[in-house]
Amino acid sequence: MDRKQLQHQVAYTRRSLFDQGYLDDQFIQLEHLQDEANPNFVEEVVRLFYSDSVRLIQNIEQAMINKPNIDFGKLDDYMHQFKGSSSSIGAKKMMKECSKFREYCCAGNIEGCIKTLQLLKQEHATLRRKLETYFQLVKQAGLA
Repeated sequence: MDRKQLQHQVAYTRRSLFDQGYLDDQFIQLEHLQDEANPNFVEEVVRLFYSDSVRLIQNIEQAMINKPNIDFGKLDDYMHQFKGSSSSIGAKKMMKECSKFREYCCAGNIEGCIKTLQLLKQEHATLRRKLETYFQLVKQAGLA
């Protein structure tokens, strides 16, 4: 692919992330903070999000697994952190799942929490793959 085709592919991939509901305007705000002095700013923020979010998922799973008395307040706190982190990169679908999880916490519904966490983990992995592909294309097109 020549450079112009790659740039078109980057634009198409980026647009699809918004059209499919994976990202919201917060991602655009991150892009506005990127400049020549820090050309990989968005990718670095996303990388930090993923390293942090893996730890949060592990904390949530530990708080739910084999516990006779689930501390829904603690689960809600963890998910509140996760939702804030997701919001900071504009991860729209993940924020939606975080909200559902928190509703199940308020209702004391562990089955709902477990089901929603699985969906959240799927969205987490899917967005990660899509963003990795996007950032790879950006580099190939010489835009970073």
